[in-house]
Amino acid sequence: MKMNNRYFVALLGSAMLLTTSCSDLDTNPSGSTMSDGQLNEVLAQDPSKLKSEVSGMYANMIEYGAITQWYGTGQPRHYDFGYASTMMMMDASGQDEPSQVSGYNWYHKPLRFVDRTANSETTYFIWNQCYKNIKVANDVLKSVDLENLSDVAKSYVGQAYAMRAFEYFTLIQIYQFSYKGHEDAAGVPIVTEKTAEAEANNNPRAAVKDVYKQIMDDLNTAIDYLTDSRSAKSEINRQVAYGLRARVNLVMQNWSDAAADAKKAAEGYTPLSKDAAAAPGFNDVSASNWIWGNIVDESNDIVQSGILNFPSMMCSFTGNGYSPTYACRMINSKLWKEIPSTDVRKGWWIDENLNSPIVNPKYVVHKEDEDEDGNVVKYLAVYNQTGDEVADITEPYTNVKFGAYKNQYGNELNACDIPLMRVEEMILIQAEATAMGGNVEEGKRILENFVRTYRDPSYTCNATTAEGVQDAVWFQRRVELWGEGFSFTDLLRLKKPLDRTGANYEVSVRFKLPAESPIFLYLIPEDEENHNEALVGNNNPVVAVPKAQ
Repeated sequence: MKMNNRYFVALLGSAMLLTTSCSDLDTNPSGSTMSDGQLNEVLAQDPSKLKSEVSGMYANMIEYGAITQWYGTGQPRHYDFGYASTMMMMDASGQDEPSQVSGYNWYHKPLRFVDRTANSETTYFIWNQCYKNIKVANDVLKSVDLENLSDVAKSYVGQAYAMRAFEYFTLIQIYQFSYKGHEDAAGVPIVTEKTAEAEANNNPRAAVKDVYKQIMDDLNTAIDYLTDSRSAKSEINRQVAYGLRARVNLVMQNWSDAAADAKKAAEGYTPLSKDAAAAPGFNDVSASNWIWGNIVDESNDIVQSGILNFPSMMCSFTGNGYSPTYACRMINSKLWKEIPSTDVRKGWWIDENLNSPIVNPKYVVHKEDEDEDGNVVKYLAVYNQTGDEVADITEPYTNVKFGAYKNQYGNELNACDIPLMRVEEMILIQAEATAMGGNVEEGKRILENFVRTYRDPSYTCNATTAEGVQDAVWFQRRVELWGEGFSFTDLLRLKKPLDRTGANYEVSVRFKLPAESPIFLYLIPEDEENHNEALVGNNNPVVAVPKAQ
């Protein structure tokens, strides 16, 4: 059996021995490329120079090695490649993405719920990532005269408001339970362009309702400033801002507003066709169904790193990564079995016999070998364009949804774009919000039209109530948006229990937990508590790791 092991022998030990010592971290971290004085001076001469600051926000989303400064190891953690890693942490915490419990799986800690501590790497990573971009947004906003903005400056200011909202929305979903029923619970500290440094160092957790008010205020302002134009899909324009507001309204159960915003976000975009869905993909921002995504080209540091990137962890066909051999990303087998055979998406994962109709047999070949104990092991051998065997897939239900760079099997370059918002999500929001807003039949119609036209021509939604349609949409979200960071936050939003029993999760992580279990929440980083006096005794409770069922 061919093993893609050029990097892994030396890395196994480091993957298992994660350190916990940290340096200073707070809600006002560095992030801007200029001092306040420099930025003000530049802007006074040319407001278009805001572009470099705003571009920095997007660069932070695909930043390489950001956590290294805290741990002083000299080598970046192998999950340290930006927002896509947060997506993977959230999906690992849910019930739809089994993976091996091993050191090669850099998401084994959220998978096991052992990272819900105040000094875990996960909480430091998420906290820093979000507040770093919040600071950049704040730097932009406090450096402009909002009463006298040029059209150019308005665009950049709008993007700053929207990005700040995006980051606060990420934080509030991770550090507290969902909005409804928890409006007065402790959320996260709010830091804006008006917050002085002294205030930031004595800044309590704002109530959930106040964090959501900040998010909505920022998105409303962003929409006022933004237009539909932009230079690339990596940037936030008005439609992306509508999509972000649709997500927030969905969580807040503002049903009619969620449906209206999602419809506006979807205008001009077309879902991936059944034919296009019948092949690995989800790697190119130029696709007609992508509203927003991270653009990752060959020169980016996370690509040059080789394996510190999203395709390394998620793409089963890369010739250079963890996923094919050492940390397969699978679908919950119970969920997969519920997908009808007429649904093209069933092929996004290989079956129990390692087959999928969307896999090209020229590059993925069934083979057998013996393990160390002499047992026959069946696997899929992945070949590159020149006929070299570069990786092996051994686990049933492994995903083949995400294609390799340029859709070339075994491509060793991991310069794949990362989906942040697709039109399919917006359609599903419309369906759920319309039904929950009182028009059950119209919600069903929207849902059926999407699934029948683009995924499964035999689909029928049999729900007769709003809640039934909501559950039907949730199933579609679990399938359609698998691997894109929504699995766990949907459990929180819908107040669903987590159930990994009776599926292909390893025995040690077969948890069955009630809705809103305290272990779901992350703890605010210890260093943030140490440097923010208002957080003393104001963190989420420490909870024991759950026992497997």
